Amino acid sequence: MWKIAIGFVLFAALALFVIMKAGDKVDMGGEKHGADALHAPEPAASAPK
Repeated sequence: MWKIAIGFVLFAALALFVIMKAGDKVDMGGEKHGADALHAPEPAASAPK
């Protein structure tokens, strides 16, 4: 039982470390669709003259 508690504490500490290092760059919103997606449109190919 104590091994599970130690494992949980280590995993929680690692998760907090990663979150603190990433700062505000972490997007926990999940998969984005539609207008929420931040995909840049591809540039249009120039028409031949």
